[in-house]
Amino acid sequence: MLLYFETFSAHLLRADRQRQLPSFIRLRAKLLSSYMSSSGSDSVKIRSSRAAAVCLVLLCVLLLTAVIVLCVHIHTKNTNYREETHQLLTKITNLTEERDQLLTKNINMTNERNGLLINNDNLTKQREQFKQERNQLRKILSETGDIELQLTELVVFTDGWLYSNLSFYFISSLKKTLNESQIYCMERGADLIIINDREEQVSRGNEFWIGLTDSDEEGRWKWVDGSTLTSGFWGSGEPNGQRGENCVVSYPSGWYDYPCNDAFRWICENKIF
Repeated sequence: MLLYFETFSAHLLRADRQRQLPSFIRLRAKLLSSYMSSSGSDSVKIRSSRAAAVCLVLLCVLLLTAVIVLCVHIHTKNTNYREETHQLLTKITNLTEERDQLLTKNINMTNERNGLLINNDNLTKQREQFKQERNQLRKILSETGDIELQLTELVVFTDGWLYSNLSFYFISSLKKTLNESQIYCMERGADLIIINDREEQVSRGNEFWIGLTDSDEEGRWKWVDGSTLTSGFWGSGEPNGQRGENCVVSYPSGWYDYPCNDAFRWICENKIF
C-alpha cells in the first residue's frame, strides 16, 4: 500500500511537472524575447552614440581645419601688409629725399637768380653811366665848332677806338666767338657793328663778325639792337648754312654765314647820335 502511494505520488509529480513545463518554456521565451528586445535597443543606442561621436569628431576636425586656414590667411595678409608698409615707407623716404633735393635746387636757383639780378643791376648802372658819358660827349661836340679837333683829341685817349661818320669803332686784333665778341663790346658800352650801307660795307675790309644773327628764328635775320634786316650785302649763294650757321662774317666781297662758335676778329660800334 505504501509502495502504491509513493508510485502514485511520483506519477502525479511528473504529471504536474509536465503541466508546468509549457508555462516555463513560455516564460523563458518571454524573458528571452524581452532580453533580445532590450539587447537590440541597447545596440541601436550604442550605434547612435558611436555615430554621434564620429560626427562630433568630424565637426571638430572641420573646425580645426577652418581655424588653421583662417590663421594661415591672417598670417599671409599680415605679411603682405608688412611688405606694403615697408614699400610705402621706402617711397615716402624717396619722396622726402627728392623734396629736399628740389628745395636745395630751388634755393640754389634763387641764389643764382639773385646773383643775376645783382649783375643785371650793375650792368644797368654801367649802361646808364655810358649813356651819361655819351650825352656829355654830345654836349661837348654840340658846344664846340671844331668837331674834328675834338674827335682827334678823343682818339688819343680812347685806346684804339676810331671815329667815322659820328660813330666810334674798335677793330680787334684778336679772334673770338661771336658771343665773346659781343660781350667785349657791351662791356665798353657798344655793340657789334651794324652795316646799313654799301659804303660802310666796302670801307671796312678784311673778315670780321658783324652784329647779325638768326639764332632766335631760322631765316629771320636780326641785328643786335633788335631791328630786322631789310636789305643786306650777301655773298653769292649766301646764306646757305641753315641751322648750322646762324652768325655772319663780313668780307670785302659780301656777307657769309658761319657757326657762331667759330673765331674771327670783330668790330665794336658806338654811335654818338
